[in-house]
Amino acid sequence: MVHLLLGVIYLAFISLGLPDSLLGSAWPSMYGAFGVPVSYAGIISMIISAGTIVSSLNSDRLTSRLGPGRVTACSVALTALALFGFSVSGQFWMLCLWAVPYGLGAGSVDAALNNYVALHYASRHMSWLHCMWGVGTLVGPNLISYALAGGQGWEMGYRTISLMQLALTAVLVFSLPLWKRQGAAGEEEAAAHEVLTLRQAAHLPGAKSAVLAFFCYCALEQTAGLWAASYLVLHGGFSAEKAAAMAALFYIGITAGRALCGFMTGALGDVRMIRLGQAVILAGAAALLLPFAFAMQAGFVLVGLGCAPIYPSIIHATPARFGAARSQALIGLEMAGAYVGTLLMPPLFGLIAEHITTSLLPLYLLAILAVMFAMNEHANRVTGLVRPAKPARERA
Repeated sequence: MVHLLLGVIYLAFISLGLPDSLLGSAWPSMYGAFGVPVSYAGIISMIISAGTIVSSLNSDRLTSRLGPGRVTACSVALTALALFGFSVSGQFWMLCLWAVPYGLGAGSVDAALNNYVALHYASRHMSWLHCMWGVGTLVGPNLISYALAGGQGWEMGYRTISLMQLALTAVLVFSLPLWKRQGAAGEEEAAAHEVLTLRQAAHLPGAKSAVLAFFCYCALEQTAGLWAASYLVLHGGFSAEKAAAMAALFYIGITAGRALCGFMTGALGDVRMIRLGQAVILAGAAALLLPFAFAMQAGFVLVGLGCAPIYPSIIHATPARFGAARSQALIGLEMAGAYVGTLLMPPLFGLIAEHITTSLLPLYLLAILAVMFAMNEHANRVTGLVRPAKPARERA
C-alpha cells in the first residue's frame, strides 16, 4: 500500500508540472487570436501567481480540515476545470477569469504534497518527485506542439491536458484510503498540531530567514530560465534559434540533476545538498561572465544542475527545522514566498536589461545567490539544524 500511494504521489507531481509550461508555449498562437499585445501574457501569469500565493497561505487550514489526499484531489480537479475553461475561452477577459481557479488549484496541492512527502518519505523521494515535476513541464509544450502541428489549435492542447488532470482526479479520489498511513515518523505530532495563523508562523524563530531563502531560490531559478536566451542573443551574439536550444539546457540540467540528487541526498543530507547546489550555481554564474561560447553554454547547464537539489532539500528540511506539527504552516508560507519571488524578480531584471544591459544577468544571479546563502545559513543556525562552530580556544 505504501508503494502504491507513492506511485500516486509521483503521478500527482507530474500533474503539477503539466500546466506550468503551457502558457509560455501556447501564447505565440493565442495572443493574435484574442487580438491583444504579446505582453498580455504577463497579466495572466500574474493572476495565476496571485491565486497560487493565496492558496499557499491557506494550505495549513485546508489540509488540517480536509487532509492532504482530499486537498490534492480537489486542487487537481480545480486545475482541470480551469484548463478546460482556457480551451473554450473566446475573449481575453475569459482567460483572466479562468486564471483565478488555475492559480488557486496549484498552491494548496503544492504545499500539501510537499509537506506530506517531507513528513513520510526519505529525502531521495523528494528529489525524484520534483524530477517528475520537470517531466511534466517537458510534456506540456510537446502536447501543445503536437496539437498545433495537427491543425487542431492550442485549444486542443489545453483540452487534452484538462482531460489528463480529470483522469488523475479520479485516481486520487479512489486512492483516498491510502493516505491514512499509520506509524510514520512524525505522524502523531503532525496529527495533533494546532493550525497556526500567518502571524504566528512568520514569528517562529528562523521562519523569516527560511522564507527569504526560498524567495531567493525561486527568484534565481525563474530569472535564469526566463532571461537565458535573451542573454545569449544580446550579450553572447548567438542566433535566436541557437540561443533557444542552449537555454533549454538549463531546464534539462534541473530535471537530470534532481534524478541524480536522489541517489546522493541520503548520504549527504539536506544541509549539504543545499550548500552543494549553491556552490554549483556559483560556478555556473562565474562561467557566464567568461567571453567564450562554451563557457556560457556550460554556465547555464551548471546553474540548472545547482538549482536541482535546493528546492526539494529546503522543503524536506522544514519538519526538521520547525517540527512536524508546524511544517504544513511553514511550507505554505515558504511556497507563498517562492511565488512572490517568481512574481517580482524576473520582471525586475527585465527593467535592468531594458534600461542598462542584459550583460548584468550573472551579477544579478550572484547577488540573489549571496542573499539566499546568508538566509539559509541563518535559518539553519536559529532552528538548530546546524550548530554554530565553537571558538578555537573553546575547542582546545
